[in-house]
Amino acid sequence: QVQLVESGGGLVQAGGSLRLSCTASGRTFDSYAVGWFRQAPGKEREFVAVISRIGGTTDYADSVKGRFTISRDNAKNTVYLQMNSLKPDDTAVYYCAARRGTSKVAALYDYWGQGTQVTVSS
Repeated sequence: QVQLVESGGGLVQAGGSLRLSCTASGRTFDSYAVGWFRQAPGKEREFVAVISRIGGTTDYADSVKGRFTISRDNAKNTVYLQMNSLKPDDTAVYYCAARRGTSKVAALYDYWGQGTQVTVSS
């Protein structure tokens, strides 16, 4: 079992930055790939970024490439999402999720956090 807790969300102006954290319980965190997803009101949950269990592989949605960076510190059981040059379209609840193996498909993830709200004002 893996329990995930997101933090770091908030209100920021367009062009600003936030860093989200996803902290996991359990001693096997480095066995799991971790993905970030987001869901805006009235929209489906969408893939944002993913990182492999050791951090050697990352992938991003086209909409965030060059602006967001995913990283992890397995010693701290934490995955980060650094978000720069934020836009109002980035406004959503952001979720982290874990599974064995990277994927962009939300339905394939086994463990989810409760989400953290990110609001970008224009």
